[in-house]
Amino acid sequence: MKSGDLKSMTLDQLDDQLGKLKKEQFNLRFQKASGQLENTSRVRQVRRDIARVLTLAGQKRGGSSSVAAAKSKTGA
Repeated sequence: MKSGDLKSMTLDQLDDQLGKLKKEQFNLRFQKASGQLENTSRVRQVRRDIARVLTLAGQKRGGSSSVAAAKSKTGA
């Protein structure tokens, strides 16, 4: 996912995208644990996409303190 695509999204769209990415991350972890994961590089891509979404959402909300709050909320 390109950051240019994310920059054009609204906060609601970013939150929806974050939910999708978290769900995909969970599914990838489940596949890894059960030995069914074929594309191991996707785990890294999803993790970085989550970071991009959190960063842009924090910037749109108005500051670096929001990014820190979002990270503490997600447990990152």
